[in-house]
Amino acid sequence: MFVNLTNKFQTIFNKIRNKGKLNENDIKNCLHDIRIALLEADVNYKVVKEFMDSLYNEIQQEKISESLTPTQQIIKIVNKEITKILGSTQSDIKINSIPPTIILLVGLQGSGKTSTSVKLAYYLREKGHQPLLIATDVYRPAAVEQLQALSEKCNLPVFSMGKTENAVNIIQAAIKYSLKMNYDILIVDTAGRLHLDEKLMNELQEINKSILLQEKLLIVDAMSGQDAINSAKVFCDKIKVNGIVLTKLDGDARGGVALSLKKVLGVPIKFIGIGEKVNNFQVFYPERMASRILGMGDVLTLIEKVENVYNENELKKIDKKIKNHNYDLNDFYFQLKKMKNIGSINQIMDMIPGFSNIKNNINLEKLENKDSELIKIEAIISSMTIEERENPYLINGSRRKRIARGSGTQIFEVNRLLKQFYQIKEVFKKGSKIKNLSFN
Repeated sequence: MFVNLTNKFQTIFNKIRNKGKLNENDIKNCLHDIRIALLEADVNYKVVKEFMDSLYNEIQQEKISESLTPTQQIIKIVNKEITKILGSTQSDIKINSIPPTIILLVGLQGSGKTSTSVKLAYYLREKGHQPLLIATDVYRPAAVEQLQALSEKCNLPVFSMGKTENAVNIIQAAIKYSLKMNYDILIVDTAGRLHLDEKLMNELQEINKSILLQEKLLIVDAMSGQDAINSAKVFCDKIKVNGIVLTKLDGDARGGVALSLKKVLGVPIKFIGIGEKVNNFQVFYPERMASRILGMGDVLTLIEKVENVYNENELKKIDKKIKNHNYDLNDFYFQLKKMKNIGSINQIMDMIPGFSNIKNNINLEKLENKDSELIKIEAIISSMTIEERENPYLINGSRRKRIARGSGTQIFEVNRLLKQFYQIKEVFKKGSKIKNLSFN
């Protein structure tokens, strides 16, 4: 996420980091480099101009050239200004005190609208709501079936009707159904098009006019560049969307769309999609995203993710075992499964301050715990006796052969697992900072 822009900011800051004080020429060159970095990241040129003007004024007011820590001051100001163009504060979705709350999702075909509707429903269910998905795309072949298939995987309900019904009738019928079944949030997955056309806009305007909507969320593909912003303007003008969901952000190396949307449209980004899995969906916090763009990590989001997958007793139990040097293979496998729910190694490293530089020199493919690898690890550990799991040092050559045979794996795979376990245990024994980041 934003790797190109992050690397450029790190290079810019490194140029001035070792200088005691900065003269006017140093500051001028720094600002020039920041401007070029933003333009190369495909940030809207008007946004860049406004950003640079504001940044220059802040630097002049702070009298950076007279500061004892000029680099820290500049980073602080840049972080503040990026937070401002991202929206300054987190923007919640509006939930009706009297159900149902109706959320309309709109966007072009291919932006990730259907998968986002499922992710949003899953997110809201985790927050204690009872969401119902409404399929209104009766034009695209298999669109309803796609929504149903994605929803079935996480046991989410879908309301649909015949292909001849129009969207307004479907939504009105779904509202009556939700009142009987006690669904408190209705998420409407609308039809999309490969391009903006009159038919699409007429249908959305008819929904907007006929249905009392609490939220109108525009789904924007972060990888579409400035074209996404141009089409987003039309949705904002025609149906007055009040929030944006930025999808495929994990694949956006530049960051231009994310840094342009709020300023150009005047509409807040409310959620981001950062992967294909149903839980790869996050509330958008401008200040946290600014920190990540500058390579400063996002520890708050990481802590929240850890707290979501571990309960307090699990954290205390693991922490106690680590402190008492009783950490075993059962604990190792338990944590691997938990880490899978937190996110990929790549995503986790993005959230740890300083790791954005380190990860560029690491082959992350070898570190990622794919589903197939977890299945293999589970098979190997399941083939061990209880005594072997609790005390892996008992596992000699003959035992390794038996474990490999019992798990349907090769001896080198058993050896690799044990090596990884011993390395992790050694890190814990030395009291590494990683322990504090992951478990406290």
